[in-house]
Amino acid sequence: MFYATFAMLATAINIAAQDIVVRLVHGAGAIPVSVVFGTAAGLVTKYLLDKRYIFGFRARDVAHDARTFGLYTAAGVVTTIIFWLVEFGFACAFGSKEMRYLGGIIGLSIGYLAKYHLDKRFVFRAEAV
Repeated sequence: MFYATFAMLATAINIAAQDIVVRLVHGAGAIPVSVVFGTAAGLVTKYLLDKRYIFGFRARDVAHDARTFGLYTAAGVVTTIIFWLVEFGFACAFGSKEMRYLGGIIGLSIGYLAKYHLDKRFVFRAEAV
């Protein structure tokens, strides 16, 4: 239950960050830049929530937390590719920002489901960090 709530919150932060960047950055690169910023905002939000409330993880020190965040980010590469493909696929297929955002929400939903299992198995195991 909490995982789904946190995924929705991170998704909202991701989409909001994208929308803010698109309003501030103009030109051909605005959308890719917005997606990168949104992805980063969602990633950090989700990491902070997941490590504490989902997996009960407490780092020994800053270096341990940084290594864990690196693993968390690496586990998210494949799921981020899924998210981006769906978002940009919707943008190409439907040609509107609303449909691009809907694609982003769908892509993030698929990605977060896969990410939970990757995090549980590889990131927040005692042996992994």
